[in-house]
Amino acid sequence: MTENIVIPENILPVDGRFGAGPSKVRPEQVDALVSAQNILGTSHRQAPVKNLVGSVRSGLSNLFGLPEGYEVILGTGGATSFWDSATFNLVRSKAAHLSFGEFGSKFAAATDKAPFLDPSEIATSEPGTRPDFAAVSGADIYAWPQNETSTGVSAPVVRPEGIDEGALVVVDATSAAGGMAVDASEADVYYFSPQKNFASDGGLWLSFFSPAALERVEEIAASDRWIPDSLNLKTAVDNSRKNQTYNTPSLANLVMLDNQISWILDNGGLSWAAKRTARSSDMVYRWAEASEFARPFVERPEDRSTVITTVDFDDAVDAAEVAKVLRSHGVVDTEPYRKLGRNQLRIATFTAIDPDDVQALLTCIDEVVAQMA
Repeated sequence: MTENIVIPENILPVDGRFGAGPSKVRPEQVDALVSAQNILGTSHRQAPVKNLVGSVRSGLSNLFGLPEGYEVILGTGGATSFWDSATFNLVRSKAAHLSFGEFGSKFAAATDKAPFLDPSEIATSEPGTRPDFAAVSGADIYAWPQNETSTGVSAPVVRPEGIDEGALVVVDATSAAGGMAVDASEADVYYFSPQKNFASDGGLWLSFFSPAALERVEEIAASDRWIPDSLNLKTAVDNSRKNQTYNTPSLANLVMLDNQISWILDNGGLSWAAKRTARSSDMVYRWAEASEFARPFVERPEDRSTVITTVDFDDAVDAAEVAKVLRSHGVVDTEPYRKLGRNQLRIATFTAIDPDDVQALLTCIDEVVAQMA
């Protein structure tokens, strides 16, 4: 019985948080929040908070080496809200999507259902794979996730060949930004929420807009299209340039985000973060390939995420029971994505997660399975 399984304390990770939803938050971020408590409960349109937003914006620009003319834009509501904002404010008439998991499919559904747009062109593939890029006649935005959080499949950020001049590349980087390498110039809109590699809370979206994307926002804002005020990207752009948001943001979120950006920069920047997550994810994939009961869910190595690892188990081993035992020992959130319905574990290897803890987790899994036999 799994309730009788005991994992020796000396092999447990120091920190047992491996969630693919919100990431482990470093203690130093909590300390930063305590130190900034005088900011909490104050106006987001006054200097202390605007200076904090300015620090986040300049820090991200530095971290990603943004090209000249690109701007860091932010707003409240999270990535889900941004999908609606992009539908209203970035698509002239037709969107083309790569949909290879839960989150990419949601943005594709948003543009496809919009009554003021043409039906979207949506290229799909089975979970664990991704479709190929292809130019689509008449498409004025091309959208896909850099990293599909639900399956652990990643896709390169590169402007597809043969697309119409003036078409925008819009990349969902929610679980990739801050942990995977990227050339920001390959995208016109690179957007994310900060609760993954940036180890902050949800309810906020941030994005890098190219000059072409900023022009598109102005163009559509000047048209006769109705846009809800809370989803209006022109409003978000105008407020971001003042280092503020249209609605009140979570100030705790901004404090933790600012601290995480500084931590990554102090350790060597995005290249350091990408090497750190690659080290952790490589451990998982090598372990799964050598295991007698596990294997990587994503078969093609070039498609395997470095920040979200998914591992299938043989039918003889109940992954849900393994996750249950781990949770009882303080090693949490290794369960698979709920809608995928596979006998697997999903292990985040975000930037804040210590590679030594990843190795300890793998040792614990082997220990649990051995005791289940």
